[in-house]
Amino acid sequence: MSQESKFTTHLGDGEITIATGKLAEQAGGSVTMQVGDSMLLATATMSKNVREGLDFFPLSADFEEKMYAAGRIPGGFFRREARPTTEAILISRLIDRPLRPLFPKGMRNEVQVIVTTLSSDDVYHLDILAVNAASAALHISDVPWNGPIGAVRVAYIDGQLIANPTIQQMENSILDLRMAASKDAIIMVEAGANEVSEAVLLEAFTFGHQAVQPIIAMQEEMRAAIGKEKREPTIEALDVEVVTAVETRIGDRLRDTYVSHTDRHERNDAMDLLREEIVDGFMEEDETTEPKIIREAISKQLKEVVRRRILDEGIRPDGRDYTTIRPLSSEIRLSPRAHGSGLFKRGETQVLSLATLGTPREAQKLDGLTSSEDSRRYMHHYNFPPFSTGETWPLRGPKRREIGHGALAETALRPMIPSESEFPYTIRVVSEVLSSNGSTSQASVCASSLALMDCGVPLKRPVAGVAMGLVTDGEKFAILTDIQGMEDHLGDMDFKVAGTSEGITALQMDIKISGLSMELISQALEQARVGRLQILDSMLQTIAAPRAELSPFAPRMLSIKVDSDKIGAVIGKGGATIRSLEETYEVSIDIQEDGTIFIAGLDGQKAENAAAQIEGITREVEPGQIYSGKVVRTTDFGAFVEFIPGTDGMVHISQISSEHLKSVEDALQVGDEVMVMVTDVTPEGKVRLSRKAVLEGWTLEEARADDAPKPRSSGGGRGGDRRGGGNRGGDRRGGYNNRR
Repeated sequence: MSQESKFTTHLGDGEITIATGKLAEQAGGSVTMQVGDSMLLATATMSKNVREGLDFFPLSADFEEKMYAAGRIPGGFFRREARPTTEAILISRLIDRPLRPLFPKGMRNEVQVIVTTLSSDDVYHLDILAVNAASAALHISDVPWNGPIGAVRVAYIDGQLIANPTIQQMENSILDLRMAASKDAIIMVEAGANEVSEAVLLEAFTFGHQAVQPIIAMQEEMRAAIGKEKREPTIEALDVEVVTAVETRIGDRLRDTYVSHTDRHERNDAMDLLREEIVDGFMEEDETTEPKIIREAISKQLKEVVRRRILDEGIRPDGRDYTTIRPLSSEIRLSPRAHGSGLFKRGETQVLSLATLGTPREAQKLDGLTSSEDSRRYMHHYNFPPFSTGETWPLRGPKRREIGHGALAETALRPMIPSESEFPYTIRVVSEVLSSNGSTSQASVCASSLALMDCGVPLKRPVAGVAMGLVTDGEKFAILTDIQGMEDHLGDMDFKVAGTSEGITALQMDIKISGLSMELISQALEQARVGRLQILDSMLQTIAAPRAELSPFAPRMLSIKVDSDKIGAVIGKGGATIRSLEETYEVSIDIQEDGTIFIAGLDGQKAENAAAQIEGITREVEPGQIYSGKVVRTTDFGAFVEFIPGTDGMVHISQISSEHLKSVEDALQVGDEVMVMVTDVTPEGKVRLSRKAVLEGWTLEEARADDAPKPRSSGGGRGGDRRGGGNRGGDRRGGYNNRR
């Protein structure tokens, strides 16, 4: 076994230890990274051969979430990890995004980065640790890569920025900023926030960039001490002669065709005709050159034309200037049965979001290492069907990109979702992309705000999002508001910003260059703020505030709070009481451990009646209270009435009716519904009831006076007061109380 090497540094207040040389020796590079009792194994390996015909860089980054890391056995029939959780997929994306721009351009060797959880202490986050571990494994490996990078989470608590906060500290933070940077510039940003300002974010970026410098320096130290020699990658580059020949043949026709068409479809059709004409002409002269290479040479020249026109003339592909947003429109209530629906359109991008309300029991149960929650009551799902781009491909569930876009929209809206105590519903929003030409994730934020307000969810404020782009040649730069598909593909940055009129709630930045300066980020944030407010104004013209009433098809939800020791009475023996309540009132009842009870039903009045019944069950029985009960048993001296589910009281025969009764059955039968007043509760919990007091409209004092024992007649026969039970023995008025 090789000699193990260890290196330590600090990230915020946490001491980080990286070890290498002991585990996974055959990988191209491997490290373990530990902070506290959380430990990850990261490996980076490059293939020896390149697959033929590959026209992209095959990088894969995977975060392997292992339940043994927390001393737990996975659920499910097989008791082993299967498909990755949503959180694991999001961390895999977080690892991939800052690594990818730093590989050699045109590289075609397959590179696989795998980060495996070995230990999780529920104190330190694993996502940022995973990015740093992946960077360290790559940097000391034989894989060609222009790193290293450092990653950090930044919190904002009570006006103070904190680097590498613990999971517990993050509960009090209004900012969750995850960023990765090189020594000189920021490469990747992912943030969720509770309406923080652009100024706070800029301060956090600078703070975070400084915080990652020690871990970058440590990786450089590792590379110098134990780094492997980098291998030569296979680079796919266009033949210079072919590129020159294409440029000569095409001349100014490419630029003229591009400039003369601002409509996307007309431009694409014209470009397709020109492209095929050039390919056919080229092939007639030289059949040895592959048409694919010629098309790539044309695309390279088109990219340069588009970028130069943006930088030199300030004109974008569709004729807009840098800050103009495409035409906006929106609608609500497109679906008659969905609880809320919103359609948002920006240019050719069109997203329909549909909202559904459910009961607390429909919240998503979470079972993973990386989430600090046990369940999620607000869910946002994003779908990107092939017809949205006029293409076809198999429908096989959401891809990583779709999961990531849904998570970004969920992050943007979550701070505006009312708390469970304010709005005790589980909320699910699904965004269906119907047409795509740039920034569907931010369009889904806008459409979902509309759907939630249409649903009647009392959002604190509506949220809108906009995507920013960047084109730079190293000297000039142009920041573009509301980028479309071509600008995203040919540009250098995709910078998504979502928020309210008061501040930012979500942010995501990916770049294709080596990093961004604070000057560029500052300008992008300001342009995004102006664009966001313009989009919000357009949305508010469609619906200015959440609807006051829920959809008639949405469940009506009530919540009440009872003493936790009364939960058993509501559930009943074997669940009999709660089942009876649900069947009787056609509701769904969810009981929390703290005594909070949620009641949901389509009929609001029935839900109210169920709530009243539960309050009656859990209320302390006191003399003077009036209940509606059911006769469950009769005797010759009275009737037993279940006035609370599981609780009986006795109505003496003298307290059944204002008239003298020879038999209890003359007035009451088993199963009859009766109104009764509690006249006495003994220290042992036995309850005495009076029906007569309700019929006569008596007060408690009057009822007790009437029910008091009377002296027997002087004759001593049975003609005296019979309420004591005559010669059947002593006074039986103590009643009866039975918890069943």
